Amino acid sequence: MSARWSWVMRLTAAACLAASGVVHAQLYVQGYRAIPYIGIAFLAQALGSALIALLLLAWGAPVIELAGAALSASALGAFVLSRTVGVFGFVEHGLVPAPQALLSVVTEAAALGILAVSLLARRPATRQDWVAAARPRAVLEARST
Repeated sequence: MSARWSWVMRLTAAACLAASGVVHAQLYVQGYRAIPYIGIAFLAQALGSALIALLLLAWGAPVIELAGAALSASALGAFVLSRTVGVFGFVEHGLVPAPQALLSVVTEAAALGILAVSLLARRPATRQDWVAAARPRAVLEARST
């Protein structure tokens, strides 16, 4: 994958994660903070999404892409659970609250898909390649001089 295509994918995934984070922050402020366990989960999702989005833009290492994919997958899983069996006794139905539920599902699914494609397209051949890819460029340049 070319460097330009990789940058476009990271930028798009970061935008999706940031949008998901904004939705979760908005719902937290609008009342989810009062729901035991769920409120703190929404706050953690919002903060985690913002942090990973920034790291994707600044660093873009495979480990950051993996963290973004895991965060998106866990949010989608929690969404499904909250509409079926419930999460800590919290149950919602359909795409309520609207439009936040739909926006959250779309942005998280898009981020997960983009990050999965990006990881699979550039998967290193060996463990040493993964470790080298996870190191910041400044560390690698300092070691080579």
